[in-house]
Amino acid sequence: MLDRIEFLKNEINRHNHLYYVEDNPVISDFEYDKMFAELKELESQSLFGPTPDSPTRRVGGISEKFLPHTHKHRLYSLDNTYHFEELEKWYEKIAAEYGVDTEIVCELKIDGLAMALTYENGIFTRGVTRGDGTTGEDITNNLKTIKAIPLRLFETADIEVRGEVFMPISSFEKLNEKNIAAGEKPFANPRNAASGSVRQLDSTITASRDLSIFIYGAVFEGGSQPPTHYETLMQLKKLGFKVNPNVKLCKNMTEAIEFCKEWEQKRAVLDYATDGVVIKVNNIAYQEDLGFTSRAPKWATAFKFPEEEATTTLLDIEIGVGKTGAVTPVAILEPVLVAGSTVSRASLYNFDEIKRLDVRIGDTVMIKKAAEIIPKVLKVVDDGAHDTRAVYQIPATCPCGGAIVPREGEVNLYCQNPNCADQMKAKIEFWVGKDAMDIDFVGPSVIKQLYDRGFITDAADLYTLTRQDLMQLDLIKEKSAENIFTAIQQSKTRPLNRLLTALSVPNVGKETAEILAGEFGTLDALGQASVETLAQINGIGTVMAQGIYDFFRNNTEFLAKLKAAGVEPAPFETAVSDELKGRSFVLTGTLQNMTRDEASQKIKQKGGRTASSVSSNTNYLVVGENPGSKLEKAQKLGVIILTEEQFTEFIK
Repeated sequence: MLDRIEFLKNEINRHNHLYYVEDNPVISDFEYDKMFAELKELESQSLFGPTPDSPTRRVGGISEKFLPHTHKHRLYSLDNTYHFEELEKWYEKIAAEYGVDTEIVCELKIDGLAMALTYENGIFTRGVTRGDGTTGEDITNNLKTIKAIPLRLFETADIEVRGEVFMPISSFEKLNEKNIAAGEKPFANPRNAASGSVRQLDSTITASRDLSIFIYGAVFEGGSQPPTHYETLMQLKKLGFKVNPNVKLCKNMTEAIEFCKEWEQKRAVLDYATDGVVIKVNNIAYQEDLGFTSRAPKWATAFKFPEEEATTTLLDIEIGVGKTGAVTPVAILEPVLVAGSTVSRASLYNFDEIKRLDVRIGDTVMIKKAAEIIPKVLKVVDDGAHDTRAVYQIPATCPCGGAIVPREGEVNLYCQNPNCADQMKAKIEFWVGKDAMDIDFVGPSVIKQLYDRGFITDAADLYTLTRQDLMQLDLIKEKSAENIFTAIQQSKTRPLNRLLTALSVPNVGKETAEILAGEFGTLDALGQASVETLAQINGIGTVMAQGIYDFFRNNTEFLAKLKAAGVEPAPFETAVSDELKGRSFVLTGTLQNMTRDEASQKIKQKGGRTASSVSSNTNYLVVGENPGSKLEKAQKLGVIILTEEQFTEFIK
């Protein structure tokens, strides 16, 4: 029996490689499934059960949390540019040191999630996210569900490989179609979908998503590292890893730039998102000699493709209602591929923007991905028929039938109906979100069913739901009902700052909620504070103080319902030191080595505070890529500007 188990494992692993890595299946799905079923049956009969490298171990169960893991070899970010001139300058420095014929390797830059995979004696033992480059999250069980990741290599080796987990565009579009049909919010792009899939607590969900990986580097133990990067990639392929086939060994930067130009045009034909080209010095000895800066290797850089734009037809303008009652227009588009994903909706921001653009239903419009994520309508493209189309008329009523009116000093219009269903659903969606009460398993589809069927009228009603109530919803069985019920109950003791965020108090975001939680300690103490007391707190101000004061007096019934349901927030964790006490930071742009939330947490741990906008009270602006208008305002106000590298050193 053991011989048969070993034979089936080898055969299934071989066919996984042929199918998911080589894209060259040689047996039918039926034959594969038959072998897989036989292996599971034999393993269940064996005293030893499935071994760590068995294909049947790819689907796991539910994990309580992801544990942090310190990388043995740090994962660095990459310096990047949008200009060929800067690539040439980078290469000139390399060539001046090692010769004008120094080889470089070009690889497509995959828009996914960086991972470090460890293999011991050829067996996959650990998979860790990049995290901050020094410490990541151990998501081994989830990564085992990705069939392009070999559980056992073709040869015995002790090796740590680096790769990029991604979701194919075709799979992303199918997933979004499924989500939309179920009333769930679609993912913004394939990278977001991959990120959300690979970090599921339930690895069976990860397994159900069609994820893949490209391996782009490795650290070989025991002195077996190939002498060049190109040979390393070929060796990785030989070991059974999926290596991107679009790799080129170049003699000089001229060839590399040709490669960049070629793929800037061709990337639309790929079934995965790529946002640039990574260029590396080929010789490993040269790489070791060049070394690293504090954040990136000196022997590698990236050329980023410019933001992709596309033209399509505006089919309609729909009205969306947010948790504050703000009514916003959304462009409904003829589906079009932009920056690696199919776009069918785009933001029009507000009705003033519609006037400015003079956009009309039926127009041909140009759209782009703002920061490669949010589709935005840029302008109307003259098709000769624009003037014949009806000028868009701002609606007088919300979809709920309530009047929509402006507020003094604002461009947005607001629904006046206090019982607006869309507004209430949006409030509940925000309540369960990651920044607020962080309630898993309660998505838009579940909220819509609960609200439309009368089980809930506001967020407080979530805490009165029973398992039996939940099982009356479509597609909710006993296990799902238990998961939802447990998640809701566990949220009752979220920290006070999260509850304050979830309450949607006017002008109170995450940062202000933390200030208030740290200042008052309990919800009751905050609710009893006077306008004068609130206004004296640094960062609050008279207008916000009045809004907070009014909220607690206008929502006594809702707050009482929360208390009666057993919602008792835990104390807010205060700073561990006061090194940055009294100093205010604003974060802008995309950081490479940490998320903005992680940077914000580092500031708060040392007693500093963060704000969402630059003002005369701002001490420091931390800038990442594409910083936007905040940088210009900070410069005008004389605010100290810190790059990510400077911030990292400063925070130490």
